[in-house]
Amino acid sequence: MTIKSLIRTIPDYPKLGVQFRDITTLLKDADGLRQVVDALVERYVGAKVDKVVGIESRGFIVGAAVAYKLNVGFVPVRKKGKLPGDVLGHDYALEYGTDRVEIHSDAISPNENILLLDDLIATGGTAEAAAVLIEKLGGNVLECAFIIGLPDLGGEQRLRGLGYKTFALCEFEGD
Repeated sequence: MTIKSLIRTIPDYPKLGVQFRDITTLLKDADGLRQVVDALVERYVGAKVDKVVGIESRGFIVGAAVAYKLNVGFVPVRKKGKLPGDVLGHDYALEYGTDRVEIHSDAISPNENILLLDDLIATGGTAEAAAVLIEKLGGNVLECAFIIGLPDLGGEQRLRGLGYKTFALCEFEGD
């Protein structure tokens, strides 16, 4: 089975017209989860990654496993108010309003090479906000990696336009 074939599509969720790409069907499949982690580890094993940063919440699942296999630390980027202690935050635009992601202010040291991971790239707002936080702490974003790319929504193009490299294990057309 391929990674893409293990991802379930749920029509009209969370709203009419959206095709939700659900990775829980991929994660529950031992071979599928192993394929995802192994493919990402193989891509980055020689890349001099110092830390993996995973975006809440599905980015934690794969990000922590990849960090473990690469023998590097894992750093969570969370929604506002979820991290204890001193945090640095960044607001980003949503379709109707704004949201905020935060990272611990001591999570990344200057000049560390960071692999940014999430389950899916759509419009790129959350990934861009996480990348900005990494850079504010002095880290270098080596690449923004995703299980799923939705090229029609422009997120990867947006990130590349800002100078970030991107990678997705599979793509789905449409939204």
